[in-house]
Amino acid sequence: MAKRPQYRRFQTLLIANRGEIACRVIRSARAMGLRTVAVYSEADRDALHVGMADDAVLLGPAPARDSYLDIDKVIAAARRTGAEGIHPGYGFLSENAAFAQACADADLVFVGPTAAMMTAMGSKSCAKALMEKAGVPLVAGYHGEAQDDATLQGAADRIGYPVLVKASAGGGGRGMRIVRSAAELAPAVVSARREAKAAFGDDRMLIEKYVDNPRHIEVQVIGDSHGNLLSLFERECTLQRRHQKVIEEAPSPTLDAAGREAVCAAARKAAGAVNYVGAGTVEFVSDGKDVFFIEMNTRLQVEHPVTELVTGVDLVEWQLRVAFGEKLPLTQDQIRLNGHAIEARVYAENPNKNFMPSVGRIRTWRTPPEVDGLRIDSGYREGDMVSPNYDAMLAKVIAWAPTREAAISRLDRSLQETDVRGVVTNIPFLSALVMHPDVRANAIDTGFIERHLKDLTGTPAVPGETELAAAVAAILQTESRSSRPDAASPWQTAGWMPVGRRQRWFVFRQGQVEHKVIFAYGNGSAEIRIGEKDIALAFAADDGGGLTLSLDGMRSHVVSVVEGRGLYLRTRNGRFELHWVDPFGGDDEEQAAEDRIVAPLPGIVVALLAQEGAVLEKGAPILTLEMMKMEQTLRAPYAGKLKKLKCKVGDIVQEGVELADIEPAA
Repeated sequence: MAKRPQYRRFQTLLIANRGEIACRVIRSARAMGLRTVAVYSEADRDALHVGMADDAVLLGPAPARDSYLDIDKVIAAARRTGAEGIHPGYGFLSENAAFAQACADADLVFVGPTAAMMTAMGSKSCAKALMEKAGVPLVAGYHGEAQDDATLQGAADRIGYPVLVKASAGGGGRGMRIVRSAAELAPAVVSARREAKAAFGDDRMLIEKYVDNPRHIEVQVIGDSHGNLLSLFERECTLQRRHQKVIEEAPSPTLDAAGREAVCAAARKAAGAVNYVGAGTVEFVSDGKDVFFIEMNTRLQVEHPVTELVTGVDLVEWQLRVAFGEKLPLTQDQIRLNGHAIEARVYAENPNKNFMPSVGRIRTWRTPPEVDGLRIDSGYREGDMVSPNYDAMLAKVIAWAPTREAAISRLDRSLQETDVRGVVTNIPFLSALVMHPDVRANAIDTGFIERHLKDLTGTPAVPGETELAAAVAAILQTESRSSRPDAASPWQTAGWMPVGRRQRWFVFRQGQVEHKVIFAYGNGSAEIRIGEKDIALAFAADDGGGLTLSLDGMRSHVVSVVEGRGLYLRTRNGRFELHWVDPFGGDDEEQAAEDRIVAPLPGIVVALLAQEGAVLEKGAPILTLEMMKMEQTLRAPYAGKLKKLKCKVGDIVQEGVELADIEPAA
C-alpha cells in the first residue's frame, strides 16, 4: 500500500520534548483544536508539560538517552495514544534525521523538514559545501571528510589563528572551542570531540577562521510544501557565554534597511538550496561590515518569541499549518516589522561560580503578570524539581515595546520583579547585563560577557536601613503567622503589647559581615535601632505576596522569603541574601568545605588531567566532569601535592562525592 503524503491534516499531536518548549507547543496546538500528548521521563512525572497535555506517556528513566532520545519509545508512544503527528520542539531529537525518517516510516507527520533536508543542513560541513555552490558568503574554513589530527592541524595552520573548532553536527555551543595558537589545537580538538560525541553522537569536527569582535545575526525562515519560502526578519544574538545565547532581540540594532534586506535575501537563498520546508534559522557572523554564513538550524529556535512579537506571527501555528499541507498564510511583502522585542534566558546556574548549574526543588516562583508587552515562557512552577539530567534553562522573559530602549527597560523591570528560590538563578546577572551602558548603546560583540563578567556579577550590595528593617519584619511576620493565625491579632502591628516596652536583638550576616538591629516594641509604635539611629517601623502583608514596609512614614513594597535561618529580600535597592544568626550558636556548620575536590553536581568523569603525586599550582586542572550536558573542569583550590585520585574515567559520581585528595604545600 502506498504511503500517504508526508504533510497532511491530523487531530492528535505528540510533543517529543519537555520543559518550556513542550508547554509552548501544547498552548498553540490546543488553540487550534488539536488533542495533545506529552512524553516524560521518571524525573518529570510531575512536570508542568505533563499536566497540560490531554494524555502523557512515560518513556523511561531520567537520563535522556533512556527516555527523550529513545526513538523507538517515542514512536511507540505515538502509536499507543493514536497520535498522527509529532512536534520535536528544539534540542533532543529535533535535528535528528533518523528520527524524522522513523516518523515517516511509521506514517507519522513530522512537524519539520524531511530527513533529506535535515541531513543536508544538519552537517555543518555539508551545509557549507552547499552554500558555496549557492553563492552564500562563507567564513574561510575547513569542512572536509578527513578527520585525522594531521589534517586538522594543517587546515588550522593554513587558515591562520585564531580559529574556531566546531562539532560538525553540533549546536548550542557544545563541542566548540576557540584556539588562538597551534599548541592549543590538539587538546581543544580532543575536548571538543568528547563533548560532541556525548551531546550529538557524532565527533566530526570542522575548523573555521575565528572572527574577532564578532556579531551573531540570524534570520528566521519558513517554507511550505507548495514552494513558498519566507524570511521573517532577523534577530541579534550577540550576547553569549560559552557560545550559548543569553540575550536575543529582534530586529538587529546593528543593521540598517539595506543590510536587513541583504541578510534576509542570503537566508532565503541558503534555505532555498534544499527547497526547505518548515521553520528554520539561518545563522550568520558579522565582522561589522559583512555577514558570513555559519550554519542552518532545521528546527524552531529557543529565541523564536522575539520574532513572534515583532511580526505578530505564531510560528508554532505556522509550523502546524505547514505540516497539514497548507500554504503559508502570508506572502513576503505582507510580513511587517513592528517595534522591538528582547528576550532573556533564565537559567538555574550561578554566574558567581563560573555559571555552575544548580539543581533542587523550586520553593518560590513569582513572576509579574503578562501584560503591557511582557511574555514569559516557562516549563516550571513552584514545587518543581530542577533535575541534573537536562538543560538548566527555566524560563524565557520576553518584552516588547515600540523602541529598543523601552523594550530593554521593560525587560529589566520584569526581571527585577521575578523571584525564583530553591535553586540559584542568573536573574540578577541578566538584569545587570541588559542595563549595562554598552549593551544599551549596542556596543557589544560575542566576547562582551567574558570581558565584563566581573562587573556583571560583582560584590553583593550591602544591606541598608530598608533591607535590615525588612529582614526584621519578615521574621516577625513569619512568627506571627505560625503562632497566631488570627488575622486581626495586634501582633500583626509588629509586636504590640498592652503595657510596657521590650527590646529584641537581631543579628544578620552577609558573607563575613554582621549587622545588628534592635527592635523595640510594646505600648505605642514599634521602632528599630540601626547603629545610633532610631526609626519608626510598621509593616503588613500586601496583595503582592510581600510586605508593605513603613519607615518613619515612608512606605515601600518589599518581597521576602524566610527559609529556616536564611532570608531572601527584594527591595527597590536590589536582591539580598542574609543569614539570621542563631543567638544560641550553632552556625559553625556554615563553614563550607571549599578546599575539597568534590562533585558539585551528579556527573560523569570524562578526563583525568593530573597524575597522583603531581605538584600542583593553585588553579591547576585536575579532572573534567560532564554535568547537565556541559563539561566542567575541577581545579586545585590551593598549591599542593595530589595525594590521591578517587575516581577514574567513566565513573558516574553523585553530588558531594570526594574525587581527589590534595596535600597543601608547606
